[in-house]
Amino acid sequence: MKILDPKLVTVFGGSGFVGTQIVQLLAAKGHRIRVAVRRPDLAGHVGPLGTVGQVVPIQANIRNMASIERAVAGADIVINLVGITANSGAQTFEAVHVAGAKAIAQAAKAAGVSTLVHMSALGVDKAAAVSQYAASKLAGEAAVFAAFPDAVVMRPSILFGHGDGFFNLMAGLARLFPVLPLVGGETKFQPAYVADVAEAFVLAAEGKLKTGKVYELGGPQVETHRQLIERVQREALRNRPLLPLASGIAKMLAGVISILPFPRLLTVDQVDLLGIDNVVSEAANNEKRTFAGMGIVPASMDTILPTYLWRFRKHGQFDKAVTSPVSDGNAA
Repeated sequence: MKILDPKLVTVFGGSGFVGTQIVQLLAAKGHRIRVAVRRPDLAGHVGPLGTVGQVVPIQANIRNMASIERAVAGADIVINLVGITANSGAQTFEAVHVAGAKAIAQAAKAAGVSTLVHMSALGVDKAAAVSQYAASKLAGEAAVFAAFPDAVVMRPSILFGHGDGFFNLMAGLARLFPVLPLVGGETKFQPAYVADVAEAFVLAAEGKLKTGKVYELGGPQVETHRQLIERVQREALRNRPLLPLASGIAKMLAGVISILPFPRLLTVDQVDLLGIDNVVSEAANNEKRTFAGMGIVPASMDTILPTYLWRFRKHGQFDKAVTSPVSDGNAA
């Protein structure tokens, strides 16, 4: 349902997996959206998410303050979704997660923006001592609140949904390789559906959540890393043996991968992250800083994963699962 008072929203990183979901929801409610990205020529897919001229990609680099200021000028709401999983050239954790987040918050405050919503990651407070990624995300949160005290910070768990980066990757590896390496097999995760996360962001953007807070977003199921990979294999109708790797061996493997001319499937930093549970905290549950506290009933992996992981089966949609994924979906 469209709102009566549409706003101008600038979404940094709005052309990505989460961003396109958020942009589509904002557009459906009648808001005007600037999608601020480094390469607007690669963001043409966001335009059709709204009516003609409603969604406009613009150039912005969060390492360039002038471009940030242009992107937020006149905006009522700013959403920052920009993040990286590994250092690469000038795109470092410090530059993107800390300095970039700080610059966006400062520019938003100076421009008179009423609402700022910032994307972090679940568990960064617990993992900051061992992970550069987590430490930078946590420092970024602090920088955002220092510059914009009424900001809202979202910490989602790993995400699932069409085009996700975890479940699709695991299913692809199960299709290609005879054995799947397993790091941190007993570490717990609480995956969240991307559409639910997008809904939470829109609630925050429209001023329907308490500001100055950190919200933790986890789905209805808590499962170990091993259980998640087993779930993926059930959906993809694969049965690859799992090869548990000790942390030291996994780091050596990640080091080798880092010097190869391929996408980084695993980094040393991620090995450390895989040793720490990634679930919603008791404090967040008690203080209602969760999906439940927002009135959102999060979708189950049992419902969503079968709608897209079938494509990793040997014969695609022509191979039918013979057992329900619900049977092994109990919380760990």
